[in-house]
Amino acid sequence: MAKSDNAEQPSEAFLRESAVGAIPPAKKPTRKKATRKKKKTARKKAAAGSGTWGARVKYPKDPVLDCLRIPQAIIDQNAGESCTDREGAAYAKIGWTGEVSVKISSALKYGLLERPSPGQIKPTDLTRKIVRPQDPKDKLNALRQAVMNAPVISDVYTKYRSENLPDTEFLVNTLVDSFNVPREQVAEFIKVFTETLKEAELLEELSSGKFRVLDVSSPADTTTQVGEEQIKKLSKGLTVSADDACFVMMPFVNPIGAYYNSIYKPAIEKAKLKADRADADLYGTGKIIDQIWKGITSARVLLAELTNRNANVLYELGLAHALHKPVILVCSKANEEDVPFDLRHVRVIYYDKDDPFWGTKLLEKVAENILSVMQDPKDAVLFPK
Repeated sequence: MAKSDNAEQPSEAFLRESAVGAIPPAKKPTRKKATRKKKKTARKKAAAGSGTWGARVKYPKDPVLDCLRIPQAIIDQNAGESCTDREGAAYAKIGWTGEVSVKISSALKYGLLERPSPGQIKPTDLTRKIVRPQDPKDKLNALRQAVMNAPVISDVYTKYRSENLPDTEFLVNTLVDSFNVPREQVAEFIKVFTETLKEAELLEELSSGKFRVLDVSSPADTTTQVGEEQIKKLSKGLTVSADDACFVMMPFVNPIGAYYNSIYKPAIEKAKLKADRADADLYGTGKIIDQIWKGITSARVLLAELTNRNANVLYELGLAHALHKPVILVCSKANEEDVPFDLRHVRVIYYDKDDPFWGTKLLEKVAENILSVMQDPKDAVLFPK
């Protein structure tokens, strides 16, 4: 029952007694209890710190092979049946800490674990193919699938496949600006990314000391898993006018000359641009240099085929770079020395003609790069203004 405004108030004596301690104050914790409380708070903060790493970013914190211990232990000790996170750690003989939850989170991101119900984890078929392969290719194929499952790691792989990883400064800027990796965590991400790709045999170390990201997908993989999804993502919010063109600088003589109709033109049209090339079929009579100048200056994006170091191509490329135009560089892997030394720090698409699917992969990669350059032209401009 609510009290009325005239209800009897506490006497002054009561208040005075309370102030001098008639009602005992709360006991102060003993030194032993305070120490225990301090340690418990520290453990909670540590666990929270590990957890917030995964909450702030989407990518795994650990290389893929480092995430197998718990999934494999569940297969070995629990016949692969679902269990709680703590039970999984116990099967792997790991003490329960905040780091264990990070390992489990990373394994989930790679697709090595799944959650059949809240609070439960279970190894996936991907894990079984890695730890108990039944075919010589099972483990490698599963590791590569894990790369494609991992958020952000798969996006960075897609961006650079068939290319050399850029110098550290440019890679860091791309990770921060294009993939939203917090700058203070970039070094750790690069370590996880490169180790994971090495474990999946997707990173090749070159004699120059650089690393090339390999494209090992089949045409079906390129189209369904990588190419179409990436093209759709890059096209989002991009405005292309009917007059926007991609000017192609390449030799006319076969076999390279034939790539224009079979690869480059379809790739350009896939990116919704007009394909343009300075040859007699397109321009007819007149000074060819005038047509080249017009093609270079009016193009939104340019593409240069550097294989065999064609003198005309290099001349046109020099004009494009002097005009601060965004240029996509392409070269055969077998002729990578044809890329001028002072351009090797720039992104170059390399194609491997020993790969039976090289044409399809190159077509998709060129289309992706055109869209990427239209989103962020400075990535392909040699001398930004």
